Amino acid sequence: MNLRGVRELHRVQKSYFPLLTVKCIFEAVSPYITVFFSAQVLKELAGLRREEVLWNWVIAGTICICVLAIINAFLKQRHETLLNDLWGRKEILFIHKMFSLDFSELDKQENHDLRAQIKQNENWASWGLMRSQRAYERFVTGMIGMISGITLTVTLFTSPVPKTAGRLVILNNPIFILIFAAVMVGISVFSGKLSGIAQKSWSNYADFATLGNRLFWHFGFIGLDKKRSVDIRMNDQQGLVAAYWDGNSVFGVDGPLGKMFMGKMGIYSSMGVCMTVLITGFVYVFTCLKAWAGAFDVGSVTQYVGAATAMIANIFAFTELISLMETNTSYLDKTFEFLDIPNAMYQGSLTTEKRSDRNYEIEFKDVSFKYPGSDVWSLRHVNMKFKVGQRLAIVGENGSGKTTFIKLLCRLYDPQEGQILLNGIDIRKYKYDDYMDIFSIVFQDFQLLCQPIGANVAGNADYDRDRAYKALVDAGFGERLESLEKGLDTMIYKDLSDDGIDVSGGEAQKIAIARALYKDAPFIILDEPTAALDPIAEAEIYSKFDDISGDKTAIYISHRLSSCKFCDEIAVFGEGQVIQKGTHEKLLEDHAGKYYELWNAQAQYYVEEV
Repeated sequence: MNLRGVRELHRVQKSYFPLLTVKCIFEAVSPYITVFFSAQVLKELAGLRREEVLWNWVIAGTICICVLAIINAFLKQRHETLLNDLWGRKEILFIHKMFSLDFSELDKQENHDLRAQIKQNENWASWGLMRSQRAYERFVTGMIGMISGITLTVTLFTSPVPKTAGRLVILNNPIFILIFAAVMVGISVFSGKLSGIAQKSWSNYADFATLGNRLFWHFGFIGLDKKRSVDIRMNDQQGLVAAYWDGNSVFGVDGPLGKMFMGKMGIYSSMGVCMTVLITGFVYVFTCLKAWAGAFDVGSVTQYVGAATAMIANIFAFTELISLMETNTSYLDKTFEFLDIPNAMYQGSLTTEKRSDRNYEIEFKDVSFKYPGSDVWSLRHVNMKFKVGQRLAIVGENGSGKTTFIKLLCRLYDPQEGQILLNGIDIRKYKYDDYMDIFSIVFQDFQLLCQPIGANVAGNADYDRDRAYKALVDAGFGERLESLEKGLDTMIYKDLSDDGIDVSGGEAQKIAIARALYKDAPFIILDEPTAALDPIAEAEIYSKFDDISGDKTAIYISHRLSSCKFCDEIAVFGEGQVIQKGTHEKLLEDHAGKYYELWNAQAQYYVEEV
């Protein structure tokens, strides 16, 4: 599981892990090289004390250590740069997944909750993908360190004590050596296990800690939220925020995490460190006894003690790493559960015909639909047919199924019953992207990006400037565009640019409509994008839009019936069904119908137009 985490991270940053491997090798080997040269100098000082030999060892050691220090410094700096880059680039994995998901999956709250949980696990203790990076780093360092340590300490056990050493000759006994080596490795492993248990104790508080982290990020920065500033001041909500600050002890000394550090986790961590120190003491005793008995000189003592101590530390870290990887697996399960969410919608194979005459016909044929996890039908037995060039209005009360109808039309969802046909063929048989290309939509909750106006209209950094300009003019934004010094290159909002502009709600709606016009699709849909405007202003925008939509099929969804009088047909939705269809005049003739009821209920708002 951790290996897959490394592979996923490598996909988004190809340079990081090769450099990390080289860095780990140099870092792991460096202490042993220092120990080796120090030992050689001490050997010569304790032995023949030859000046030329001493100078050779000192010069060679100094050069090697200096070169290693320079290399390590360069690798460390480069590593920190790439690591910071990797933290950001790992989000590409999730962004690509979000982009590739069927809307039906993306719309599920449980998938958003899963992503939020992954994010919180990363925020509070870096569990998940980035722990895989740490695991890889510690694995390489530990393996190289242990191999280097064994290389420099093997002669500690094989160097014989002279037979004249009396009782210390027992140090030559293979059984004694085997027992001592086993105890040294065993205690190192056991101390690593204790530290691993401490890591698991930390993980056991994950749910509590992630909740605390969510509260911190919400309340800790709520004062910087421009959208909330008025409410906070006018309703004196500072007291509510202060109550959190005063009462939250999730990460405080007296909180459960603080108590855990002073309790079980602290005890196991301390025991692990103490046992490591204990076995280091045994190594000192064993090495000094062999040196005292004449097995080797004082210089070798430095080499063996330094190498053995470093090897013990690496065994400890390697064992602790195994526990860390086991703990991280449960967090990676969540990560890969998200990254492996399958797309259930059938991807058709037929190419949507790009007709020059835009002669398309859409038919809903006994369509019924309910959202996943719901037992309530949002649409029931809907039958409707319309062709390119028509103006269709969809009206009805909240929850009547208007937006659901559009989601099915655009194949954001597939119906559980019935068929939706394009030119007589089930839309599920068309290539998904091809089918989506025949629709331009402006939703009620449309979003503009903090990017240049032209890029917002085109949805791309590279675009046809003349076409974008015409779309903005047709949408009624031409006068404002002419007043902007940078024109199409003017940045919207100030999040990413100091010279960005803020646009009003009406201006934002015009840019969104221009975006729909730029796409130049045969079907264009307005799903209440002007709901925030007054009824008369909305009617004016719809009337203008009717003029510029040309030969396209225009579908309007609105609560306000006055805005839709010009349409060729009006479909009235009620409780998920089409309960009335006809022109404005025809529907008003039915005094018992829902349309007549809605019209008279709203008449006071658009009396100027009657």
